[in-house]
Amino acid sequence: MAVPKQRKGRMSTRARRSANDRIAAPSRSICPQCGEVKLPHRVCPNCGYYKDREVLETE
Repeated sequence: MAVPKQRKGRMSTRARRSANDRIAAPSRSICPQCGEVKLPHRVCPNCGYYKDREVLETE
């Protein structure tokens, strides 16, 4: 069985792990009614529309 000849440094280990630990920003979409940025597949918090119909009453 293959065995490493020398121990890997702490910096190499942490640098390799850090690539997988990054937090991705949530994706965004634009509301077709008001043009505001919103989360996809959710009601627009600005106008209250979802899939071309009003779901929430806004002022």
